[in-house]
Amino acid sequence: MTTWAYIYEHPETDPIDDRTVIDRAGQRTLLVPVPDPSAAPEVALRLVGEGVELIELCGGFSLLDAARVVEAVGDHVPVGHVTFAVDAVPGVAAYAAKFEAEQHTN
Repeated sequence: MTTWAYIYEHPETDPIDDRTVIDRAGQRTLLVPVPDPSAAPEVALRLVGEGVELIELCGGFSLLDAARVVEAVGDHVPVGHVTFAVDAVPGVAAYAAKFEAEQHTN
């Protein structure tokens, strides 16, 4: 069985209690929220300890946040970082602005 994890940001979540596990056909996938990017390195390292063999980060993580995760896990597992095509940049920017505005009103 292979196990991989996708880490994404979702405010006010708990990476253990709020994770989703899909376990089918010899593959286990963990969808793991973090309340903010600063929690991702520790969560990633914990996932490695749980047997995760590959970590993918949401494209919402900055390059610096992704680098911190890579540094935390060292050479234990590969870390990927979702990117957006150039033509998606306006939509991504609009989503980010809306997300930030909603965070300040809550």
